[in-house]
This record gives sequence, structure tokens and C-alpha cells, in this order.
Amino acid sequence: MTALARWCHTHRLLVVLVWIAALVGLGAATMSAGSAYGSEFSLPNTDSTKADTLFSQAFPAQRGDAATLVWRVTSGTVRAPAVEARMSATLGSASRLPDVTQVASPYSPGGVGQISADGKTAYATVQLADSGKQLSSAQIHTLIDTAQKAADPGLQVELGGGVIQSTEQSPASDSEIVGIIAAAIVLFLAFGSLFAMALPILTGAAGVGGGLFAVGLLSHAMNIADFAPTLGALIGLGVGIDYALFIVTRFRCALRSGKSAGEAVATAVNTSGRAVLFAGGTVCIALLGMFVLGLGFLDGVALAASVTVGFTVLAALTLLPAMLGVLGPRVFSRRERRRIAAGEQPGTEPGTTAHGTEDKWGLWRRWARAVERRPHLTSVVALLLMVILAIPTLSLRLGAADAGNDPAGTTTRKAYDLLAEGFGAGFNGPLILVAETPSSADKAAVGQLAAAVATVPGVAHVSPVQQSADGKVEAVQVVSSTSPDSPQTTDLINRLRAETIPKAEAGTGLRVYVGGSTATYADFASVLSGKLPLFVGLIVALGFILLVIAFRCLIVPLTAALMNLLAAAASFGVVTAFFVWGWGSDALGMGRAGPVEAFLPVMMLAILFGLSMDYQVFLVSRMHEEWVHHRDNARAVKIGQVETSRVITIAATIMISVFCTFAVGSERIIGEFGIGLATAVALDAFVLRTVLVPAVMHLFGGLNWWLPRWLDRLLPHLHVEPPQAALPDADVPGTDVPAVKPAGGPIVIPAQRTAGRSVTAY
Repeated sequence: MTALARWCHTHRLLVVLVWIAALVGLGAATMSAGSAYGSEFSLPNTDSTKADTLFSQAFPAQRGDAATLVWRVTSGTVRAPAVEARMSATLGSASRLPDVTQVASPYSPGGVGQISADGKTAYATVQLADSGKQLSSAQIHTLIDTAQKAADPGLQVELGGGVIQSTEQSPASDSEIVGIIAAAIVLFLAFGSLFAMALPILTGAAGVGGGLFAVGLLSHAMNIADFAPTLGALIGLGVGIDYALFIVTRFRCALRSGKSAGEAVATAVNTSGRAVLFAGGTVCIALLGMFVLGLGFLDGVALAASVTVGFTVLAALTLLPAMLGVLGPRVFSRRERRRIAAGEQPGTEPGTTAHGTEDKWGLWRRWARAVERRPHLTSVVALLLMVILAIPTLSLRLGAADAGNDPAGTTTRKAYDLLAEGFGAGFNGPLILVAETPSSADKAAVGQLAAAVATVPGVAHVSPVQQSADGKVEAVQVVSSTSPDSPQTTDLINRLRAETIPKAEAGTGLRVYVGGSTATYADFASVLSGKLPLFVGLIVALGFILLVIAFRCLIVPLTAALMNLLAAAASFGVVTAFFVWGWGSDALGMGRAGPVEAFLPVMMLAILFGLSMDYQVFLVSRMHEEWVHHRDNARAVKIGQVETSRVITIAATIMISVFCTFAVGSERIIGEFGIGLATAVALDAFVLRTVLVPAVMHLFGGLNWWLPRWLDRLLPHLHVEPPQAALPDADVPGTDVPAVKPAGGPIVIPAQRTAGRSVTAY
């Protein structure tokens, strides 16, 4: 790491130019090739996948995405001559738009079923080519404008469908800009220097930009969901700025201790840079761990997020050292530079006083002493808070949000509500029963099944049997009496599969599959719920093993694993209250109450694992250093808490700011991640790392660092940061015991000692 840092510092202009050229090249390649993001996913060997595959092969005309044009009159009926003429002209205009293959009008022969029973609502299906992928945003807006031109005070016209929904989502760039501004404010308040503020921003932006360009190119080679770039930007920007913050802080500290810019860069990268590499690596490993689930849809999302995080780590270890070399002492404010030139020790890192006034440790020293004096009370209060927040997790409902969860003012939400009002709550997500019927007996059995399904509680309507052109496949559309995202609809799917369909298949060769988007989402939630325990076990075991190797103990990794699970449960509880219970989602533009995406727990656990490992390493490594030197647990815990809490909370504040800006007004999926991750980081930094972890470690005492000798001999040696030489005598902040020369042993994250005080930067 030292060699890399010195090379980047020596060739700093070359490194900056290479990064600029790489970003320009990747950007040009991405703009030239375009992207091929999609939203399709398959679930191998599930009932819904078999049904959808069979249906698309038997009925190719209905393959692909479709938009639904819905209109409703306030008086009279949609069959009124003026309304029919107006809407027929609109449908004719829509049929002539590019990539529109067919328009099914309610005014055509056989379209009577597209008019509601009261005659006030009607809809037309606008079939699109190639799942709508060839339609640009401008073309989709043209379709929307064409349809809505027909509206007048007595005629409401709205559009629904996935391609329409995608155009109404807040652009990712808006969230990125607001997130960067929020992070810049926090950094400026922390450092008091424009240059020091700008470096983490530029580093994070370069890493995220390079990552997103690369992901855009990768989308041509594998299936990557259309929301993956926004999710990657959310994660990458948060961790990228934080990683750069740790290195810049260590660089400033090294400069203050009297080192040259080149040596300060080497020190920063060889210490905090190693921790950044370790933390970023754990995030990527955790994300890529989703490959064990065997779901291609998640593989693309995991790879996209991992690539973005990887680029941010690369930027922090190469581009940032080069820019630090360019700026040198200008990472300090002018006031700080003048004080350094005058031979003063300007407080600390950042913005403190030097001569007898309260220094940076004051608040955290008092808090550390309070935790040490009352570990039982503080741990119980913190634990009680986490448990209370986790209670709503018991009501967590997995599924997929549909247009009914869109913000109230969107045309897709209005179209959804019009269809539900005119045709029933389940009309927006019908089930499709598909069966191969090579014989007349099979065809008769399907007819009997359709009649039986119509009598099942929860079924509102069963359409006539639809037959393929070759007569070998038949399909029946079933509309439930409840909305697609309702638990009762899921119960209906299970009832059809477990009871109604097996009775119809008995004694025949008939095999009937239940498909449609609603059944697919239900299967997706079921598959992920079944694999979630395996994934959680894998993540927890990996974290436990890494921390055991790094800190040579058992209790600290064990409590960290349990606390990470507690933090995840609490964050899921907040997400449940916010989205499933609807406590604020509609008010912040993310739709009404409904289920959260089925893959949210898996992805959040992967991300939170990496982020929590990040903070755990920075906190416990400082404690471990003091324990190795002095074998005093109370001293080790207190010093570690005092010297790391400020930088952890600053870093967490930046992440929270970024995550929250992505959440407000964004696509619901991104909002769920933003709220969940912001909550998790806030609880991790402000409750776990500053309250519960030190309190529990005070309670366990020296047992924290116990490790059986036989296990110690078997474990490999891993240093998050390189061993350092013995530290000079210095008074330690927050204790009444002067520091003594360490007895030796590995130092995981050492402190820089200046002016008789400990100054640690991460």
C-alpha cells in the first residue's frame, strides 16, 4: 500500500489525467452503445414461470409489454356517440405511433368486456413491441400526450403500464445532485476547508461515475434491472465519500504531526487506506454473496452495486492520493495553516482549540465516562430502543408494489384506481391458468376447472377459456375480489394450487399452472423467503470469522454479529411502518401502504453487513490496540470510544444525508432502500457503536479479548492496518492514567501522537 501511495503521489498529474481519460472513455462508450437495462426476471422451476413460458409461446400476439389507456365519464356512458368518436380517434392516433403493434378498442367487435358494468369506465390495451425496450422516453411521452389530449372536463383519460410508470419516476441525477450537496455541507462543517470538503466529493463522484458507466456496458452482457444504476449510485456515493473522508482525515493528521506531503499520503493510504480496502472488500463480497441464491434477477443488481463500490475504493486508493499530493497543506483552512506556520498545534481534527479550552474529545469523553459508569442502564435503554423499532418487522409483508402504490397524482395511479373502481379491485393483476390440452378430454377438464374456480371464495370473475391457434394450449383469466398486493390474493393463489387445481387434474393427464404478474411476484417472495435463512447464516458466519481473525477474540465478534442482526431487524421495522403500514410513504411521494419488494431484505442485509463491518473495524481496532498495549479493558473501551466516535458519527451523517435524499420523491424501490439504509446507519452509528457496543464490552470486561490458545495457533494473522513501532509516552484523553510504552504486539489501527495528546484519524 505504501508503494502504491508513493507512486500515485509522485505521478499525481498522470494519475489524475488517467482517471479523466478513463471516465471520458467509459462515458463515450456507454453513450455510443447505450444501455440495455430491463425489469424481467425468471424463477426457474416455479409454477408461475412455467405458466408464463407456456402462455407466451402459445399466444405470441400477447407477448411483450402493454400500456393501458383508461377513460371515465362523469355523466352518461362511454358509449355516447361523442365520447366514442373522440376516443376512437385517439386510439387511431396511438396505433400509428412507433413500436405500437396493436390497439384493442372497447368499441371493436368483441370489446364489450372492456366496458364496465355501469358503462362509465372503459379501457383499451396498447400492445408494444419488444417489451417496450425500443421506446425512448420521448416516444412514451408522445403516447401519454396523444391519449390525454382527448380529456375534457367531463372525460378523464389516464394511462397505466410499466413503460408509462418508468417515465414518471424521479431521475436518479436529481437525487445524486441533492445527495452531493448534503454531503458537502456536512464535510464543510466538519473540516472548515473548501479543499478538504471537495476531495471526498470529487473522489466519490469519480468512483460512482466510473462504476455506472461500466454497469451500463455490462447491461449488454447480462440482465441488470433498470433500477440497479440508481441503487448503485445510492450505495457508491455514500460509501465513496465516507472512504475518502477517512483517508483525508488521516492525511491531515499526518501533516499536522510534521510529515511531508508525500509521507503523509503514504501514511494515510497505508493505514486508513487498508481499512478502506478491507471495508469495501467486505461490501462487495457480501453483495456478490447473493449469487448463492441462484436468482439471475438479483445477480445483475448485486454485480452492479459491487462494481460501483469497487470503483469508489479504487478512486480512494489512487485518485485521492494524487489529489492530496496536488493540494498538500491546502487541505487545511487558511486559519489552520497560519497557526501551524506559527508553531501552534491547532486543536485537533477538525476544528478544535489548543490552549486549555475544550478540545474535540470533550463531548465524547464525557459520554464515554457516562457509559462506563452505567453500562447496565445504557445497554438496557439502547437495547429497548432497538427492540421497539424491530417490533413492526413481525408485520413485514414481502411482494411487489404495483401502480396502486404509485403517488396519488401520477397517471398510472389514477388509471389503476379507475380500473379498480370500474372492474373490481383484482382487475389490475389477473391470474392466468394455463394448461396443455392435446386431447378433447383435457379441454373438457379445463372447462370444468373454469367453472369450479368461479365458485372459489375470493374470485370475482373468470373469463371464457382462451385457446391457442393450434388448439394445444388453453388459458383462463381469473380476477380476484381483492387487489393484487393484498394478502388475500396470495391466499387465493395458494388455495387454487393446493385444492382447486389438483381436484381438476385428478384422474387426467392435465397439468395446470398459475401465472401472471401477481402469481410471479408471490412466487418470488416465497422463493426468497425460503432462501433468506441460508443467506443470513452465510453473512453472519462470514462477518464472525473475519472479526475473529482480525481481533483474535470470540466475544467481540459474537456480540457484533448479534447487534448487526438487531440493527437489521430495527431497520426492517422502520421500513415496515413506513411502507407496509403507510406511515409517511404517501406524504413523501412514494405511494400508499403496500408490501415491500421481496428482494429488499436480502440486499439490505448484504449492504448493512459491509457498512456495519466498516464501523466495527474502526471502533474495535482502536480498542484492540489499547488492549494489546495495556491489558486494561475499561481503558481500551473508553479510549476507543472517545477517539473514534466523532469520525464515525460524521461519516454516518454523510451516509444518512445521501440515503435520505435518494429516498424522497424517488421510485418506491429506491425509497425503500433509502429509508432502510438511512435508518440502519443511524442506529448503527448513534446507538450501537456509541452506546450498546461499549456498554456491553464494559460488562464483559477482559472476557472480550479471550481466545483459546489452540484456536489462536490455527487462525491466520490478518492486519487491517500494518503493525507499527512503539508509540511514545503521551497523556491519553479521557483517562487519568498516562500512556506508557507499549509492551509490543500487533497494532491494528494506530494513533498519531502529537503535543502530548492522542490524535487518531480514520
